[in-house]
Amino acid sequence: MSPVPPPPSENTHTNEFEREPVSKNSLKGANKFWGMYAGEHAAGTEFMIGPLFLLNGVSLQNIFFGLLLGNLMAVLSWRYICAPIATGARLTLYFHLEKIAGEKLVKVYNLANGILFCFLAGAMITVSATAVGIPFNMTMPGLEDLYPNSLSFVIIALAVGAVIAVVASLGYETVAKFANIAAPWMVLVFLACGIISFKQLGTSGWEELNALWTESITFAQGGQEGGTMGFWSVFLFAWFCNAAMHIGMSDLSVFRFAKKASYGWASAAGMYIGHYMAWIAAAFMLAAQIKLQQDSNPVPGPMASSAAGLAGIICVVVAGWTTANPTIYRAGLAFQAIIPEASRSKATLIAGLVATLASIFPAFAWKLLGFVGIYGTILAPIGAIIYFDWHVRCKGNADTLHQTKPTSPFNMAVLFAWLLPVGVALYFIRAIGIDPWYFPLPCWIATGLLYIAFNRKATNA
Repeated sequence: MSPVPPPPSENTHTNEFEREPVSKNSLKGANKFWGMYAGEHAAGTEFMIGPLFLLNGVSLQNIFFGLLLGNLMAVLSWRYICAPIATGARLTLYFHLEKIAGEKLVKVYNLANGILFCFLAGAMITVSATAVGIPFNMTMPGLEDLYPNSLSFVIIALAVGAVIAVVASLGYETVAKFANIAAPWMVLVFLACGIISFKQLGTSGWEELNALWTESITFAQGGQEGGTMGFWSVFLFAWFCNAAMHIGMSDLSVFRFAKKASYGWASAAGMYIGHYMAWIAAAFMLAAQIKLQQDSNPVPGPMASSAAGLAGIICVVVAGWTTANPTIYRAGLAFQAIIPEASRSKATLIAGLVATLASIFPAFAWKLLGFVGIYGTILAPIGAIIYFDWHVRCKGNADTLHQTKPTSPFNMAVLFAWLLPVGVALYFIRAIGIDPWYFPLPCWIATGLLYIAFNRKATNA
């Protein structure tokens, strides 16, 4: 039996609608989504992912064309897979899934979801801390530092995380407003950093730039040539680095406030400003640092400071916030769904605490490519269950979904449909060493088909 929703007065007061459809008078205009996606994705992760491409030996050609096409697939996934269901049902991911999987199973998923979101937010707090620490002469963590490397780093990371947690706890409206204010300025600073770094490279054409890029890779890899990521790796990484949000349906919680499904195109602001321009700009920043300082340590604060001075430092701080804020907001919704009697703001503060504690471990930032691949592999397949249930059982009818009551508090069909493909994928990732961004799509398809098959078997039994 589905838990009883909280009294309407609570939702009216918080305007978050955690356990009921969003009302028509609470829907948001398109500008809220364009600003939020631009702010969230032209943000802290970009300072890490761009340089990590260089460190993994990705060629310039593969960066430009792999990101161009991979980001297009991500935008289409938001627009045509996630947004139509979000604006049709207008429920959070967690309450929507509860109607299908049952209260107890959803708590297992919510716990995994919330913790992984907290780790991602923690990496972004780490990014901001590397900029805040510059005026205090903080010893910067390096690629070899998986644990805190100084007391000053711990103190600064905890302070930054506390501020971010408080902002996220104030709700969606505050998160969106923060992003709208920060996004335009951050985009300009990212662009400026890229242009300045490009000029610092001192190249006059593609061949010269490509040769210098190859030299940077060789230096970063200790004299070795070649790379571990080709075109398909870049393409799939760009498509699925946010797999949990689009095909995994986490952004049902965001787009449930959208007036129309076409607002899903707002994700393009994040993909092509953030996951294209900003990733490339950040990669050039590391290449310039290697050329000028013979230093391949991709610490965001010092890199941005070298390119744009004080503006670069401030941009890193704010960029970390604009990624961590909505991520902690999502994690708070997950934790609030585990304990419905807890307020959303308290649950978000708990998520912020977990993220802040994670931020003192630099490993989450340095291993970001592999982490987001695994996180997508684990979380995205649940989105297939929502997608297939919405189109096959509900036939796109919101009333059918809203009136649905789970057949049991722990739906075994959902559990096995989810865990079987994910378990196989994690085995191949760990035992054979296949890159994790190859698995979200096959796991998503397999989970959806298994869910339909298990449900039909149960119905015919």
